[in-house]
Amino acid sequence: MAERKSFLSGRLLVVAFEGWNDAGEAASGAVRTLQDVLDVVPITEVDPELYFDYQFNRPTIVVDDDGHRHLEWPSATVYGPAKPAAMPAGLADDAQLQVSGNNVGNIYLLLGTEPSRSWKGFTAEILDAALTADISAIVFLGAMLADVPHTRPISIFTSSENAHVRSELQIERSTYEGPVGILSAIAEAAETVGIPTVSIWASVPHYVHNAPSPKAMLALIDKLEELVDVTIPRGNLVEEAAEWESGIDALAADDDDMAQYIQQLEQARDTVDSPEASGEAIAQEFERYLRRRGDGRDGQAGGRGERPDEPWRS
Repeated sequence: MAERKSFLSGRLLVVAFEGWNDAGEAASGAVRTLQDVLDVVPITEVDPELYFDYQFNRPTIVVDDDGHRHLEWPSATVYGPAKPAAMPAGLADDAQLQVSGNNVGNIYLLLGTEPSRSWKGFTAEILDAALTADISAIVFLGAMLADVPHTRPISIFTSSENAHVRSELQIERSTYEGPVGILSAIAEAAETVGIPTVSIWASVPHYVHNAPSPKAMLALIDKLEELVDVTIPRGNLVEEAAEWESGIDALAADDDDMAQYIQQLEQARDTVDSPEASGEAIAQEFERYLRRRGDGRDGQAGGRGERPDEPWRS
């Protein structure tokens, strides 16, 4: 029997979508960070006419570097290395990315907006692009709104449907049942055609759902860096994460109800993080958060019976 290859031995596609899977813009922000520091170019882009409802995902007007205004349509793009995988030693330093071996030339990206229709066709198109690029494994990044405190480290849950990958990386299999996003559709199809997958999810405090969460973005990058064995420059993310936390602290200091609610979340989190808590208990917490999203309790205004400016109130 031929020996199985390591999950990290080939070309990796790192995936994030704006929308349902992207609380606090954490997942898309993490992939954009990779896009900024890696030397990648677009290799495939889906036709937005096929997969997007423009009344749901509206195009936006943007101004380019030359001052020209133009429409930017919702879409999804696969990016690949501009240089071959076997790069001379100095190039990674020029790109401000320290790597182990030649991993920098093995990282591909998929970044876009979650499609609003024709998910099966969309998934097939993405997998065709992955197979054409000889992708050997896919890492999905996601972020969910959850009952977690902003004052504690961001909870990260890593899982895989592939038994070999779970054994190699010492991670768990999700037991969640309920509504899903496009990540799950692509993951199932990828495993079907023989491309192993890993999912990395961050929990974002639901009471600050209107603002990007650099702390969650940083947590995803930390885990991704550990998984794919690269060193990813953080830029200003560390400072932005600290400012984000301080800003919420200031809001809570002026609102007793919010402060009390956060304290309750801290106590619950500390209980889960205690030495007595089992891995099973932590996994059950994660599944509970996902089920609440499936119920429509996703932290959006109205989804939890809350006012949009005071999402922590019951």
